[in-house]
Amino acid sequence: MPRHTFLPRSSRQPATWESLASTDFMQKSFFDICVVSRTNLAVLLLGAMLAGCDRPQAAAPPSRPSVVVVSLPVVQETTDYEDFTGRTEAVAGVEVRARVTGYLDKVLFKEGTEVNQGDPLFEIDPRSYQAELKRAEANLLQAQSRLKRLQRDFKRASELLPERAISQDDFDRVSGDRDEAAAAVNLNFTRVIAPLSGRISRQLIDPGNMVKADETPLTTIVKLDPIYAYYDEDERTMLRVRRLIRAGAVKSIREAAVPVLLGLVDEEGFPHVGRIDFVDNRVDSMTGTLRLRGVFENANRLLSPGLFVRIRVSIGKPHPAILISEQALGTDQGQNFVYVVNDKNEVVYRRVKLGPLQGGLRVIEEGLATGERVITNGLQRVRPGVKVEPKLAEAPKAPASSPVLPVSTAGAAGSGKSRP
Repeated sequence: MPRHTFLPRSSRQPATWESLASTDFMQKSFFDICVVSRTNLAVLLLGAMLAGCDRPQAAAPPSRPSVVVVSLPVVQETTDYEDFTGRTEAVAGVEVRARVTGYLDKVLFKEGTEVNQGDPLFEIDPRSYQAELKRAEANLLQAQSRLKRLQRDFKRASELLPERAISQDDFDRVSGDRDEAAAAVNLNFTRVIAPLSGRISRQLIDPGNMVKADETPLTTIVKLDPIYAYYDEDERTMLRVRRLIRAGAVKSIREAAVPVLLGLVDEEGFPHVGRIDFVDNRVDSMTGTLRLRGVFENANRLLSPGLFVRIRVSIGKPHPAILISEQALGTDQGQNFVYVVNDKNEVVYRRVKLGPLQGGLRVIEEGLATGERVITNGLQRVRPGVKVEPKLAEAPKAPASSPVLPVSTAGAAGSGKSRP
């Protein structure tokens, strides 16, 4: 009998659940059941979705227009201006020096006070000049006596000359002697006096030190009232004003005063009013600016030489201008714009050309008309073409007029106190 034999089919053992589970048949049947289950689930979900699409959708509620704050532009007569920076300087100043050599004996003033012209300031030891002074005084007395005698001789000679009782040569000699005697002068320079009125600085040398005539500085004096303010004007402003003068739009310095306003670093606006009294005769090629000078009253001594100041010069004649609040302005790629609400309450995009600030409001030179409603609050919630609900706010307050003199003509070249 062969080693491996097969029993007939009828003699095999009946299949059990354990044997079926271990066969490939059971594994394939379980896989088929899973596939069918997933397919049925997908069909059910797709049917539910199609059933939901057949339902009518609810209509979205209408959106309410955005509420924005609008304001009407301010129309006011304004004057164009330009701002500069400058420094103050004294209208007059002197460095006090002695005119004789000697030892400083006394200081006769209080440092930092006001002095008047002619007040004694220093005294140099006069002992070395006493003998010379006495000799000079004696010579003066002798010269005075001689002068009196020569005056009498001159009078007699004047009476005799018409009668030819004295020659012309003798008369000329008497007249010359009289003039020499009258020119005898004695000056005492050991006492140093104030050459001008103003505020004196500290003493630069102490008593006991040697003072050389016309060399040793003793102190300085500056005149504070009035006071100068120097500033530099750019070429663009200078050329603009010159063209206005040639067009007859403004008057020159020969026809009207040139106003200039000044403000300090801790002041609001420009409360000090002065006038321009000097324009340099050339433009600085290094800076491209022209040097000008304003003069201001300083009776209260608020201004001192060397202060940093802000300068404002008005340009042109007063003219009506449209002004709006700065918060209404927007910027789009370097272009300034505003949002305007038309009569249909729709937002309109409007490009504008800006002018200078006037009392916190911005001058609009182009792009805006009077009476138009400008959005001042809520710019981020709107876009051109959308409808809004405008809420009119109180118009911004008009800027207070700055104190000005007659029309400015800044920027003309010249020297001295002339400004064309």
